[in-house]
Amino acid sequence: MTPTTPPSDTVLLAGATGDLGGRILRNLVTQGATVRVLTRPGTDAARIAQLRAQGAEVVQANYDDPDGLRRACTGVDCVVSAINGLDSAIFSAQSRLLEAAARVGAPRFIPSDFSIDYRGIRPRSNRNLQLRRVFAQTLDATEIQATSILNGAFTDMLSGQAPMILFSRRRVLFWSDPDQVLDFTTKDDTATYTAAAAALDKRAPRVLQIAGDQVTARTLASTMTDLTGTQFRLLYAGSVGSLTAMSRAVRALTPASDDPFPPWQGMQYFASMFSGDANLRFINNDRYGSRKWTTARDILIQHRQQS
Repeated sequence: MTPTTPPSDTVLLAGATGDLGGRILRNLVTQGATVRVLTRPGTDAARIAQLRAQGAEVVQANYDDPDGLRRACTGVDCVVSAINGLDSAIFSAQSRLLEAAARVGAPRFIPSDFSIDYRGIRPRSNRNLQLRRVFAQTLDATEIQATSILNGAFTDMLSGQAPMILFSRRRVLFWSDPDQVLDFTTKDDTATYTAAAAALDKRAPRVLQIAGDQVTARTLASTMTDLTGTQFRLLYAGSVGSLTAMSRAVRALTPASDDPFPPWQGMQYFASMFSGDANLRFINNDRYGSRKWTTARDILIQHRQQS
Protein backbone atom coordinates (compact mmCIF):
# COMPACT_ATOMS: atom_id res chain seq x y z
CA MET A 1 0.00 0.00 0.00
CA THR A 2 1.29 3.47 -0.88
CA PRO A 3 0.72 6.15 1.80
CA THR A 4 -1.09 9.14 0.27
CA THR A 5 -1.89 11.46 3.19
CA PRO A 6 0.17 14.66 3.37
CA PRO A 7 2.91 14.39 5.98
CA SER A 8 2.60 16.39 9.17
CA ASP A 9 5.14 14.46 11.22
CA THR A 10 8.12 15.94 12.98
CA VAL A 11 11.30 14.09 12.09
CA LEU A 12 14.53 14.32 14.06
CA LEU A 13 17.50 13.83 11.73
CA ALA A 14 20.94 13.00 13.09
CA GLY A 15 23.87 13.24 10.69
CA ALA A 16 22.40 15.95 8.47
CA THR A 17 25.83 17.55 7.98
CA GLY A 18 27.06 14.42 6.20
CA ASP A 19 26.68 13.54 2.53
CA LEU A 20 23.74 11.14 2.76
CA GLY A 21 22.21 13.02 5.70
CA GLY A 22 22.17 16.26 3.75
CA ARG A 23 20.35 14.54 0.91
CA ILE A 24 17.80 13.06 3.33
CA LEU A 25 17.23 16.52 4.82
CA ARG A 26 16.48 18.06 1.43
CA ASN A 27 14.01 15.28 0.64
CA LEU A 28 12.28 15.49 4.03
CA VAL A 29 11.68 19.19 3.45
CA THR A 30 10.37 18.42 -0.03
CA GLN A 31 8.03 15.79 1.45
CA GLY A 32 6.60 18.51 3.72
CA ALA A 33 7.87 17.10 7.01
CA THR A 34 8.79 19.30 9.95
CA VAL A 35 12.50 18.61 10.33
CA ARG A 36 14.54 18.96 13.50
CA VAL A 37 18.28 18.50 12.93
CA LEU A 38 20.55 17.27 15.70
CA THR A 39 24.05 18.77 15.66
CA ARG A 40 26.90 18.78 18.15
CA PRO A 41 27.74 21.96 20.08
CA GLY A 42 30.49 23.78 18.26
CA THR A 43 29.11 23.08 14.80
CA ASP A 44 30.19 25.84 12.43
CA ALA A 45 27.79 28.80 12.59
CA ALA A 46 27.66 29.07 8.81
CA ARG A 47 26.63 25.41 8.59
CA ILE A 48 23.88 25.94 11.16
CA ALA A 49 22.63 28.95 9.21
CA GLN A 50 22.58 26.81 6.08
CA LEU A 51 20.53 24.11 7.80
CA ARG A 52 18.03 26.70 9.00
CA ALA A 53 17.85 28.22 5.52
CA GLN A 54 16.82 24.80 4.25
CA GLY A 55 13.85 24.90 6.61
CA ALA A 56 15.18 22.82 9.51
CA GLU A 57 15.05 23.55 13.22
CA VAL A 58 18.52 23.02 14.69
CA VAL A 59 19.01 21.52 18.15
CA GLN A 60 22.43 20.91 19.68
CA ALA A 61 23.51 18.10 21.96
CA ASN A 62 26.50 15.85 22.43
CA TYR A 63 25.91 12.11 22.23
CA ASP A 64 27.18 11.78 25.80
CA ASP A 65 24.51 14.25 27.01
CA PRO A 66 21.40 12.16 27.83
CA ASP A 67 19.31 15.17 28.85
CA GLY A 68 20.16 17.03 25.67
CA LEU A 69 19.34 14.00 23.53
CA ARG A 70 16.02 13.51 25.30
CA ARG A 71 15.11 17.15 24.69
CA ALA A 72 15.99 16.73 21.03
CA CYS A 73 13.77 13.64 20.74
CA THR A 74 10.80 15.04 22.65
CA GLY A 75 7.71 15.45 20.49
CA VAL A 76 9.11 13.84 17.34
CA ASP A 77 7.28 11.17 15.36
CA CYS A 78 10.34 9.56 13.84
CA VAL A 79 14.09 9.62 14.51
CA VAL A 80 16.29 9.14 11.44
CA SER A 81 19.97 8.40 11.95
CA ALA A 82 22.38 9.07 9.10
CA ILE A 83 25.50 9.22 11.24
CA ASN A 84 28.51 7.41 9.89
CA GLY A 85 31.70 6.03 11.34
CA LEU A 86 32.91 3.09 13.38
CA ASP A 87 31.85 1.63 16.72
CA SER A 88 31.74 5.01 18.47
CA ALA A 89 29.17 6.22 15.95
CA ILE A 90 27.27 3.22 14.60
CA PHE A 91 26.90 1.52 17.97
CA SER A 92 27.70 3.89 20.85
CA ALA A 93 26.24 7.18 19.57
CA GLN A 94 23.22 5.51 17.96
CA SER A 95 22.55 3.51 21.14
CA ARG A 96 22.49 6.70 23.19
CA LEU A 97 20.20 8.36 20.64
CA LEU A 98 17.95 5.30 20.67
CA GLU A 99 17.83 5.26 24.46
CA ALA A 100 16.82 8.93 24.52
CA ALA A 101 14.13 8.34 21.89
CA ALA A 102 12.76 5.38 23.85
CA ARG A 103 12.73 7.33 27.13
CA VAL A 104 10.56 10.14 25.71
CA GLY A 105 8.29 7.79 23.75
CA ALA A 106 9.33 8.53 20.18
CA PRO A 107 7.36 5.96 18.16
CA ARG A 108 9.68 5.28 15.21
CA PHE A 109 13.42 4.95 14.51
CA ILE A 110 15.28 4.55 11.21
CA PRO A 111 18.90 3.52 11.90
CA SER A 112 21.96 4.34 9.83
CA ASP A 113 22.07 1.04 7.95
CA PHE A 114 21.92 2.02 4.24
CA SER A 115 23.87 -1.00 3.07
CA ILE A 116 23.74 -4.45 1.57
CA ASP A 117 21.85 -7.00 3.67
CA TYR A 118 24.05 -7.48 6.73
CA ARG A 119 21.73 -10.11 8.18
CA GLY A 120 23.16 -12.83 5.92
CA ILE A 121 26.86 -12.16 6.24
CA ARG A 122 29.20 -14.63 7.89
CA PRO A 123 30.47 -13.74 11.39
CA ARG A 124 33.45 -11.36 11.36
CA SER A 125 33.48 -11.27 7.55
CA ASN A 126 32.67 -7.55 7.27
CA ARG A 127 33.51 -5.09 10.06
CA ASN A 128 31.14 -2.28 9.06
CA LEU A 129 28.20 -4.61 8.49
CA GLN A 130 28.87 -6.42 11.75
CA LEU A 131 28.53 -3.10 13.60
CA ARG A 132 25.10 -2.63 12.03
CA ARG A 133 24.05 -6.15 12.95
CA VAL A 134 25.09 -5.64 16.59
CA PHE A 135 23.18 -2.35 16.78
CA ALA A 136 20.13 -4.02 15.24
CA GLN A 137 20.02 -6.38 18.21
CA THR A 138 19.91 -3.39 20.57
CA LEU A 139 17.25 -1.73 18.46
CA ASP A 140 15.07 -4.83 18.38
CA ALA A 141 15.16 -5.01 22.17
CA THR A 142 13.21 -1.75 22.43
CA GLU A 143 9.52 -1.13 21.83
CA ILE A 144 10.23 1.47 19.15
CA GLN A 145 8.95 0.64 15.67
CA ALA A 146 12.16 0.35 13.68
CA THR A 147 12.69 0.37 9.92
CA SER A 148 16.03 -0.37 8.28
CA ILE A 149 16.63 0.76 4.70
CA LEU A 150 18.82 -1.74 2.84
CA ASN A 151 19.87 -0.37 -0.54
CA GLY A 152 22.81 -2.49 -1.63
CA ALA A 153 25.99 -0.57 -2.44
CA PHE A 154 25.87 3.04 -3.59
CA THR A 155 25.83 3.14 -7.40
CA ASP A 156 27.81 6.38 -7.26
CA MET A 157 30.88 4.33 -6.27
CA LEU A 158 31.03 2.67 -9.71
CA SER A 159 32.36 5.91 -11.18
CA GLY A 160 35.75 5.33 -9.57
CA GLN A 161 35.62 5.07 -5.79
CA ALA A 162 35.07 1.32 -5.96
CA PRO A 163 37.87 -0.22 -8.07
CA MET A 164 35.66 -2.65 -9.96
CA ILE A 165 35.61 -0.95 -13.35
CA LEU A 166 39.18 -0.30 -14.51
CA PHE A 167 38.42 2.47 -17.00
CA SER A 168 41.95 3.01 -18.36
CA ARG A 169 42.58 -0.73 -18.76
CA ARG A 170 39.10 -1.45 -20.18
CA ARG A 171 38.50 -4.25 -17.72
CA VAL A 172 35.77 -5.13 -15.20
CA LEU A 173 36.91 -7.12 -12.17
CA PHE A 174 34.96 -10.02 -10.72
CA TRP A 175 35.50 -12.61 -8.03
CA SER A 176 34.33 -16.23 -8.41
CA ASP A 177 31.33 -15.57 -10.65
CA PRO A 178 30.92 -12.86 -13.33
CA ASP A 179 27.16 -13.47 -13.31
CA GLN A 180 26.64 -12.91 -9.58
CA VAL A 181 23.85 -10.35 -9.19
CA LEU A 182 24.93 -7.17 -7.40
CA ASP A 183 22.52 -4.63 -5.85
CA PHE A 184 23.12 -0.88 -6.30
CA THR A 185 21.19 2.29 -5.43
CA THR A 186 22.35 5.88 -5.72
CA LYS A 187 22.64 8.12 -2.68
CA ASP A 188 19.94 10.42 -4.04
CA ASP A 189 17.47 7.57 -4.59
CA THR A 190 18.25 6.17 -1.14
CA ALA A 191 17.66 9.59 0.44
CA THR A 192 14.39 10.12 -1.41
CA TYR A 193 13.08 6.73 -0.33
CA THR A 194 14.23 7.17 3.27
CA ALA A 195 12.51 10.53 3.52
CA ALA A 196 9.27 9.02 2.23
CA ALA A 197 9.49 6.20 4.77
CA ALA A 198 10.11 8.67 7.61
CA ALA A 199 7.56 11.31 6.64
CA LEU A 200 4.76 9.27 5.12
CA ASP A 201 4.76 5.72 6.37
CA LYS A 202 3.70 5.02 9.95
CA ARG A 203 3.30 1.33 9.05
CA ALA A 204 6.72 0.75 7.50
CA PRO A 205 7.97 -2.80 8.20
CA ARG A 206 11.16 -3.69 10.06
CA VAL A 207 13.18 -3.87 6.82
CA LEU A 208 12.68 -2.20 3.45
CA GLN A 209 14.89 -3.32 0.58
CA ILE A 210 15.49 -1.18 -2.49
CA ALA A 211 17.68 -1.59 -5.56
CA GLY A 212 17.98 1.16 -8.13
CA ASP A 213 19.70 -1.40 -10.34
CA GLN A 214 20.76 -5.03 -10.22
CA VAL A 215 23.75 -5.79 -12.40
CA THR A 216 26.56 -8.31 -12.86
CA ALA A 217 30.20 -7.84 -13.78
CA ARG A 218 29.31 -9.20 -17.21
CA THR A 219 26.50 -6.69 -17.79
CA LEU A 220 28.74 -3.84 -16.57
CA ALA A 221 31.39 -4.85 -19.11
CA SER A 222 28.73 -4.89 -21.82
CA THR A 223 27.45 -1.47 -20.73
CA MET A 224 30.95 0.05 -20.83
CA THR A 225 31.57 -1.50 -24.26
CA ASP A 226 28.33 0.02 -25.53
CA LEU A 227 29.05 3.46 -24.05
CA THR A 228 32.66 3.72 -25.22
CA GLY A 229 32.65 1.77 -28.46
CA THR A 230 35.71 -0.05 -27.07
CA GLN A 231 35.68 -3.64 -25.84
CA PHE A 232 35.66 -3.94 -22.05
CA ARG A 233 36.62 -7.42 -20.94
CA LEU A 234 36.05 -9.33 -17.74
CA LEU A 235 39.07 -9.83 -15.51
CA TYR A 236 39.05 -12.68 -13.00
CA ALA A 237 40.52 -11.32 -9.75
CA GLY A 238 40.34 -14.57 -7.80
CA SER A 239 37.80 -16.38 -5.68
CA VAL A 240 35.70 -14.84 -2.95
CA GLY A 241 37.74 -16.93 -0.51
CA SER A 242 41.02 -15.47 -1.77
CA LEU A 243 39.57 -11.94 -1.57
CA THR A 244 38.51 -12.58 2.02
CA ALA A 245 41.98 -13.85 2.89
CA MET A 246 43.57 -10.85 1.22
CA SER A 247 41.36 -8.44 3.16
CA ARG A 248 42.48 -10.05 6.41
CA ALA A 249 46.13 -9.78 5.43
CA VAL A 250 45.83 -6.15 4.37
CA ARG A 251 43.93 -5.33 7.56
CA ALA A 252 46.65 -6.93 9.68
CA LEU A 253 49.30 -4.83 7.93
CA THR A 254 47.34 -1.56 8.00
CA PRO A 255 47.86 0.84 10.93
CA ALA A 256 44.72 1.37 13.01
CA SER A 257 42.78 4.51 12.08
CA ASP A 258 39.33 6.07 12.34
CA ASP A 259 38.75 5.70 8.58
CA PRO A 260 35.40 3.93 8.09
CA PHE A 261 36.42 2.75 4.61
CA PRO A 262 40.07 1.66 4.44
CA PRO A 263 41.03 -0.46 1.38
CA TRP A 264 40.53 -3.75 3.24
CA GLN A 265 36.95 -2.74 4.12
CA GLY A 266 36.23 -2.32 0.43
CA MET A 267 37.58 -5.84 -0.10
CA GLN A 268 35.24 -7.13 2.61
CA TYR A 269 32.31 -5.38 0.95
CA PHE A 270 33.04 -6.94 -2.45
CA ALA A 271 33.46 -10.34 -0.80
CA SER A 272 30.03 -10.00 0.84
CA MET A 273 28.47 -8.99 -2.48
CA PHE A 274 30.13 -11.56 -4.76
CA SER A 275 29.46 -14.38 -2.28
CA GLY A 276 25.73 -13.67 -2.56
CA ASP A 277 25.45 -13.62 1.24
CA ALA A 278 24.21 -10.03 1.30
CA ASN A 279 21.87 -10.09 -1.70
CA LEU A 280 18.57 -8.23 -1.49
CA ARG A 281 15.73 -10.64 -2.12
CA PHE A 282 12.49 -8.73 -1.41
CA ILE A 283 12.66 -5.44 -3.29
CA ASN A 284 10.16 -2.76 -2.19
CA ASN A 285 10.93 -0.08 -4.80
CA ASP A 286 7.30 0.85 -5.50
CA ARG A 287 6.07 1.17 -1.91
CA TYR A 288 5.90 4.97 -2.25
CA GLY A 289 4.74 5.08 -5.83
CA SER A 290 6.28 4.28 -9.17
CA ARG A 291 9.33 6.39 -10.04
CA LYS A 292 12.39 6.31 -12.28
CA TRP A 293 15.41 4.90 -10.51
CA THR A 294 18.93 5.90 -11.48
CA THR A 295 20.68 2.94 -13.06
CA ALA A 296 24.33 1.94 -13.21
CA ARG A 297 24.27 2.94 -16.86
CA ASP A 298 23.05 6.42 -15.92
CA ILE A 299 25.93 6.85 -13.45
CA LEU A 300 28.49 5.63 -15.99
CA ILE A 301 27.16 8.04 -18.61
CA GLN A 302 27.54 10.89 -16.10
CA HIS A 303 31.07 9.73 -15.32
CA ARG A 304 32.04 9.81 -18.99
CA GLN A 305 30.55 13.28 -19.44
CA GLN A 306 32.49 14.62 -16.46
CA SER A 307 35.84 12.96 -17.20
